[in-house]
Amino acid sequence: MSKKNIIVAQSGGPTVAINASLAGVIRQAMESDTYETVYGSINGILGILHNNMIDLSAMAREDDRFLHRLETTPAMFLGSCRYKLPHYLDDSSSYVYIFKQFKELNIGAFFYIGGNDSMDTVWKLSEYGKSIGSDVRIIGIPKTIDNDLCETDHTPGFGSAAKYIASSILEIAHDTFIYAVKSVTIVEIMGRDAGWLTAASALARNEYNTAPHLIYLPEVPFHTEDFLLDVKRLLFERNNVIVAVSEGIRDIDGNYISASETTVDTFGHSQLSGAGKTLEHLVKEKLGVKVRSIEVNVLQRCAAHLASQTDLFESVALGRKAVTLSEEGITASMVIMDRISNDPYTIEYKHAEIKNIANEAKAVPTEWINDAGNDVTKEMIDYLLPLIQGESDVEYKNGLPVYANVSHLSHS
Repeated sequence: MSKKNIIVAQSGGPTVAINASLAGVIRQAMESDTYETVYGSINGILGILHNNMIDLSAMAREDDRFLHRLETTPAMFLGSCRYKLPHYLDDSSSYVYIFKQFKELNIGAFFYIGGNDSMDTVWKLSEYGKSIGSDVRIIGIPKTIDNDLCETDHTPGFGSAAKYIASSILEIAHDTFIYAVKSVTIVEIMGRDAGWLTAASALARNEYNTAPHLIYLPEVPFHTEDFLLDVKRLLFERNNVIVAVSEGIRDIDGNYISASETTVDTFGHSQLSGAGKTLEHLVKEKLGVKVRSIEVNVLQRCAAHLASQTDLFESVALGRKAVTLSEEGITASMVIMDRISNDPYTIEYKHAEIKNIANEAKAVPTEWINDAGNDVTKEMIDYLLPLIQGESDVEYKNGLPVYANVSHLSHS
């Protein structure tokens, strides 16, 4: 029986581990007796629609360092998109063309690496494929620093971002503690609806550092009066107060502390910015102390030099698992991790139906947030700690990291 080919694409926001999953797909497919050519779709599903694809298996054969570098390269080697497919019952034209491409390229499986919105695409393609009796296996591979995908214990990319956030908070604490003056530092961390990444700031605490002193997540209502009282109380006890806040904190009525009411992305998400700056102005006005806000922004998702080795290892494994699942006939699913134990840290790689994942979001359990709503519990720490272990094996040249060449994206 002749071998089939596969297509893999990446979508949504980048992480430092998403390319590791891509490398896992390529490695497993090249070792497979089922598949031959691995095509990479440039800029997500748009690459298939625009016939913009590259031969990843050829690149791996031509350069024996390519896959290793890919595993430690930040962002997305194949580029990204935030394209929302219409439902095929409303407009089937894109689906007809995509599956025509699948047939012409002899595709046996399509893998989409991404977060919530990407899994929406996996679900819609799976539903259409089922409606026409297609035998193309369609499987989602998770990624997101937000850690908000359902069914899986955690998502690739989150552990590395958590490691970066905790390290940065510790370094900020060192910088802040040198001044014997009253000050407040507010660190705004990504997380529109889920506070997992902001919760990871608690990992910065050690035998001499208690920062962050306050942690606010979007899972519980944010009260400005309580916030000011929390900060004022701590300023009586210490000179420097460090606060970690999610970008998506909102009031009792569900309104974001800082969001554009008119600007939304293609999936209808409010464009958030300035929660930290909003609180900075509030502290300055009401408490009159030295205050600054720090928006970590894209640094938390692209710092490959500080990636978690555990995160990268699991990301590669998930890419490999996706390929083996497709060979077993699995489709309309996402590969997941099931945690067996915290100590020793043990997980199993499985799959879950995509219909239970697409357009859903996993919030931080309320029992992992303290009663005051300004910190996290030991259960959260126990969950987080295994995910940031180990350091990535990044290649260096002339003092700088050597990453995979992404010049093809500038012409896409």
